Amino acid sequence: MENHKEHNHDKMDGHEHSNSHEHQNHTDANTHKNHSGKHAEHNKSHEHSGTASHDEHKGHANHHEHMIADYRKRFWISLGVSVPILLLSPLIQEFLGFGTALQFAGDKYLAFLLSSFVFFFGGYPFLKGMMDEVKKKQPGMMTLISVAVSVAYFYSSAVVFGLEGKVFFWELATLIDIMLVGHWIEMRSVMGASKALEELAKLMPSDAHLLNEDDSITEVPLSQLKTGDKVLVKPGEKIPADGVTIKGASSVNEAMLTGESKPVTKNAGDKVIGGGINGEGSLVIQVEKTGKDSFLSQVIDLVKEAQDSKSKTQDLANRAAFWLTIIAILGGAVTMFIWLAIMGESLSFALERTVTVMVITCPHALGLAVPLVVAVSTAISAQKGLLIRNRVAFEQARKLNAIVFDKTGTLTKGEFGVTDIIAFDSNFTNDDILHFAASVERNSEHPIAQGIYKSTENISEAHDFKAVPGKGAQAVVEGKNVGVFSPGYLREKNISVNDERIEELSEQGKTVVFLLIDEKLVGAIALADIIREESKEAIAEFKKLGIKTIMLTGDNKKVAKYVADELGLDQYIAEVLPDGKSQTIKQIQNDGFIVAMTGDGVNDAPALAQADVGIAIGAGTDVAVETADIVLVKSNPLDVLSIIKLAKATYKKMVQNLVWATGYNFFAIPLAAGALYSWGILLTPAAGAALMSLSTVIVAINAKMLKIDK
Repeated sequence: MENHKEHNHDKMDGHEHSNSHEHQNHTDANTHKNHSGKHAEHNKSHEHSGTASHDEHKGHANHHEHMIADYRKRFWISLGVSVPILLLSPLIQEFLGFGTALQFAGDKYLAFLLSSFVFFFGGYPFLKGMMDEVKKKQPGMMTLISVAVSVAYFYSSAVVFGLEGKVFFWELATLIDIMLVGHWIEMRSVMGASKALEELAKLMPSDAHLLNEDDSITEVPLSQLKTGDKVLVKPGEKIPADGVTIKGASSVNEAMLTGESKPVTKNAGDKVIGGGINGEGSLVIQVEKTGKDSFLSQVIDLVKEAQDSKSKTQDLANRAAFWLTIIAILGGAVTMFIWLAIMGESLSFALERTVTVMVITCPHALGLAVPLVVAVSTAISAQKGLLIRNRVAFEQARKLNAIVFDKTGTLTKGEFGVTDIIAFDSNFTNDDILHFAASVERNSEHPIAQGIYKSTENISEAHDFKAVPGKGAQAVVEGKNVGVFSPGYLREKNISVNDERIEELSEQGKTVVFLLIDEKLVGAIALADIIREESKEAIAEFKKLGIKTIMLTGDNKKVAKYVADELGLDQYIAEVLPDGKSQTIKQIQNDGFIVAMTGDGVNDAPALAQADVGIAIGAGTDVAVETADIVLVKSNPLDVLSIIKLAKATYKKMVQNLVWATGYNFFAIPLAAGALYSWGILLTPAAGAALMSLSTVIVAINAKMLKIDK
């Protein structure tokens, strides 16, 4: 039996898909606020040759891994040291009912030493962060954390060595622990952006078969290829560079690069793209573009450009922390001034009031307000197959009013299925036509052949199978000579087809093959990329929400129109070049829309990066998953709807938590400062710490109540 991979129905003459290149860059903009500058700077400095080494990216990834490991190490060590600090705290001892059982001579000095370690070791990232914020004149979360723990530490240290007052060692230790674990979790999401460009470049092979003038072959690395070189591409290999076919015939899978829903037949004179996967035949390619000029390298550049130009949304918690920082510092200073200069109280009393203000303003609740909601929403989303990789983009999903879909693999399954059967001979039913065609096609691995084969279980054994490259296949089935051929084969044999139904199917962008039995035309089978069952329901739901639905594809207009009409999309844009996709997204944004882009492959990367929210179908390429803001594991368009609902519910909880975490201070701070002292009401530092802890508990309970709105 011959090699069945020779069978190719690809272009089917008039049904050839366009060669427009659908490019989708789905870069992960998931950079931590404090590190985004370095990351962007790194991206700009990195040169992509399309085949070059990615040591710089690996080094940058190692940098982030080191930072994550550092936060993790500091958290666990600080947490371990915090346990004895808690046990040495009189307030905790009283709360646990230990009385004086754990008290001993010198216990306060031990608490001081342990707290000093936590303050300097665990608090180092925040103290350093505060210095950076102060230099930039942008006080924020780091400043507030540092001020809170510093006031608690230095005041408590002074109390240990003779100053009258209370110690706050357990407050500063637990605050540092909570902040460390929060930053550790957040930093884990930074890694995606560095991996994205690495994964893109992995589409290229590591070397090429260079053809010499004497027809001998030399294995060379891609970096040595230059324009005009001739290379041999064997069946199943990746094409090493952009070029033109000068010898051979084959089908090339460019789905990950151009968005074509099926392999494209390549003959002499046809252009090929580096990174495409060669099919059943050998090809000789003359190199036209290498390095930075190559198609894939241009995609990588588009990824970087779109990522760098993406607006950086300021985090809600950082905004709240900025104002809380100002309130805390000014409140403490004003409190100190009033009690010393105006009320004439002692330094100890004034400092105690100041410390109480600082402690009650400690951002325990604020530090947990957003991370806790994020943790809960991430758990909910994971249970539903929605993986959130970029929190800022995820929060944007609540405001979406336009969703752009890639076609192949997103709205459709990316695989062919039988849509229509036409019988030309009354002696054969539709089932008969499908039966004979599938019996022949079972021997081929071509996507169209597999589409026919998988459409029925009524299959007979085929003998003497023979593939006709680019035209079809034939075999003997039940004693009959059966052939499944393209329109081009029929024209070669002068077999005419006069049926309006065939023309109608062609207008819909469907691929039509013909069944010949004993050299007689008996029927036709139409195939198309199968539309997902969930797509129509999803589009209808988006319309109910007032969200505009658009399909953006590199596929041809006939196919795009057919899918758009079937689903009831508001708009479709077909045959789009790679840079055109991101430009189209930008134009939609300029029209006032907040846009989500949903796709499953490398070809959509620039558009995904340009969009406000990039959503990757989980069944797509590793690159899409690595670079996505959000990944849909189940490849269900309805999950995009769940993302929007979850984003709205998450934002609502964040606002509730932030309002509580900051709002209670407007009542607690004056109370802590001694505003009701003349009425005999004075909030002690311990009571302030308890009130601060209560706000944290309320925030935690509220976060746990998060659920997706119906």
